[in-house]
Amino acid sequence: MPDRITSDPVVLGFDTSAAHCAAALLRGDAVLAAVHEDMTKGQAERLMPMLEEMLAGAGLGWGDLDAIGVGTGPGNFTGIRVAVAAARGLALSLGIPAIGVEAPEALAWGLPRPCRVVIAGRGDMVIWQDFAEGAEGRPQQTAAGALPPGPAQAAPATGIAEGVARLAAARAHLPQPRPAPVYLRPADAAPARDAPPVILA
Repeated sequence: MPDRITSDPVVLGFDTSAAHCAAALLRGDAVLAAVHEDMTKGQAERLMPMLEEMLAGAGLGWGDLDAIGVGTGPGNFTGIRVAVAAARGLALSLGIPAIGVEAPEALAWGLPRPCRVVIAGRGDMVIWQDFAEGAEGRPQQTAAGALPPGPAQAAPATGIAEGVARLAAARAHLPQPRPAPVYLRPADAAPARDAPPVILA
């Protein structure tokens, strides 16, 4: 993939890992636009129009992007897949890197260390991760009332999409694996009990 990253890159970040569709557009350190729409479903239909509206509002087109950042979860299974698939497709068609960013690290962007990021999950469950100077743990899931001792929970300094975009911009000049969903438990989608088996030719 050609090296298009400049000293003042234009980076698009987006996330649909929870009940929202969020995106942010950066040029260097400047936020050109940011949108966060709450929604429990419909991210697949809303994401691409939202991104096109954001680019048009900033006077830019797809060809102006230098890199893409995408939230990889953990979170909603379907939402994560929507965003990751979109990022992979855009990166391939535009010839630019796509960088996956986990939700807790995006929300920890700009926070002093040590800190703990906690994200509401299903029911009484939460996703959490601790961050220390020069080190970080891994996302974990537990009941809201059963968090282990650790750093104080910190409120995010920025929206999740901006955090995704800023971390993607910082990593875009380094070799990166293709974005992939981050799951803390197996996907809960299963074929119907009476459905016929799928045979792949």
